[in-house]
Amino acid sequence: MNFEKITESDSKYDNLENKSLKNLLEIINFEDQSVALSVNKKITEIEKLIEKIINQLQLGGRLFYIGSGTSGRLGIVDASECPPTFGVSSDLITGIIAGGDKAIRKSVENAEDDTNQGWRDLVKYKLSTNDFVIGIAASGTTPYVLGAIDNCNKNKIPTGCITCNPGSPISKISNYPIEVGVGPEVITGSSRMKAGTAQKLILNMISTTVMIKMGRIKGNKMVDMQLSNKKLVNRATLMLMTQLNITEKKAKLLLSEYKSVRNAIKNFKK
Repeated sequence: MNFEKITESDSKYDNLENKSLKNLLEIINFEDQSVALSVNKKITEIEKLIEKIINQLQLGGRLFYIGSGTSGRLGIVDASECPPTFGVSSDLITGIIAGGDKAIRKSVENAEDDTNQGWRDLVKYKLSTNDFVIGIAASGTTPYVLGAIDNCNKNKIPTGCITCNPGSPISKISNYPIEVGVGPEVITGSSRMKAGTAQKLILNMISTTVMIKMGRIKGNKMVDMQLSNKKLVNRATLMLMTQLNITEKKAKLLLSEYKSVRNAIKNFKK
């Protein structure tokens, strides 16, 4: 397959600065509507990747996302939301970004261009063959991510990728590649837009389905969520009231005693 860098191809729209605000919004929204359909075409590949992740976690492994810029930030967002949502250890899913934590807020010059730094950042976590590493790179050519994935392969650590350029270098070296061709961006080369949306959708699918299959959801409820603020305590209280058919007062007493919805349901006695 010939590699065409679709993420850098020229926008279908021009003279954007001369269009009305409403027209701009309509253009962006129209293009965004195609993203979910593009992801839908890759369900089979996403399923295979997730099945492997689940197998690795059941062996005691961990999941790592690694990327630069928008891709790196999206991985960090997905990883950071798993402990409060599903009650898992913060070590289970980790997001790594080129340039380190300071790159989460501000761009770090040339951070993505070092082929060796991605692997150096990963080995700090003492990787094993039970782990799984996903390289996130819209272009599929980011040296920081490519180097990390290449070294994982050399060390028999299974790998996947999320990219928006079919046939890209990262797809060729990843064990479980996910290639979602979303086409040119409204602003030429601005892959934080449709490409970023596609990556976010896939990351949502990965973490959510992994956690469901790992037993972290009961019915459709987040029974293992951390009760870290009033909103979540109120949500947990309502869950218990509905599930156990009890009063608000009783539900709050159970939460106070057992510290989680799951434990409260497990230990409830009429």
